[in-house]
Amino acid sequence: MAMAFLLDLGRCIGCQACSAACKTGNELAAGTQFIRLIEQTRGEFPDLSGGFTNHRCYHCADAACVNVCPTGALYKEDGLTRTSRDICSGCGYCVEACPFGVPEMVDGLSSKCDGCADTVRAGGEPWCVVTCPSNALEFGEREEIVKEARERVTAMRARYPKARVYGEDEAGGLGVVMVLPDDPDVLDLPVDPAPGALINTWTGIVQPATLALTAGATVAAGVMGVIARRNHMLELKALEEGEEA
Repeated sequence: MAMAFLLDLGRCIGCQACSAACKTGNELAAGTQFIRLIEQTRGEFPDLSGGFTNHRCYHCADAACVNVCPTGALYKEDGLTRTSRDICSGCGYCVEACPFGVPEMVDGLSSKCDGCADTVRAGGEPWCVVTCPSNALEFGEREEIVKEARERVTAMRARYPKARVYGEDEAGGLGVVMVLPDDPDVLDLPVDPAPGALINTWTGIVQPATLALTAGATVAAGVMGVIARRNHMLELKALEEGEEA
């Protein structure tokens, strides 16, 4: 069952409660944040409007970070992108591949929001959702989240004519479905999120080469094993012939 967040930027008041709760609940190290809110002023004087962007992992269905991770430290579960830092090699491919610039290297290992995996598995809700005072954040089954996002956009268009749902289809469908009061690029979001150039290098050159080298090493090991066994049998035969003589 795919789960997802609803993030309504029309209701976000920039209180930073989500960021603080995330940092405390996940016991993040000093200087590490999984959620960053940035205040914006949009439009031209005197027709100005304000708001906030909410920078976080968007849990892409077709996640570039997962696709390039060579160790499986980044993986998909219930529609969200999880992390296993204990098997991260520190290669940094995920940092280069992410179209949203989300993963960071902390103490030499990939670090990002994993949707409060342990808390959710225990039956709870993500820390950011629990603490949001303006109902800008929700968490639930993705199908219901998308439905709620569409309804909110319909209601929002009376005030924000450019309001739209973002994340329903982008990057294969995001695990953070957003209600935007304006166009994505105005809110510092890519209109068509595409993975970094590194992913093409990885999937087109590095990964096939790695697989070829692995296969070659396996074949070589097999051949060496056959040769070693043959030599051992010859040695045994020579010993037997020597004893008979």
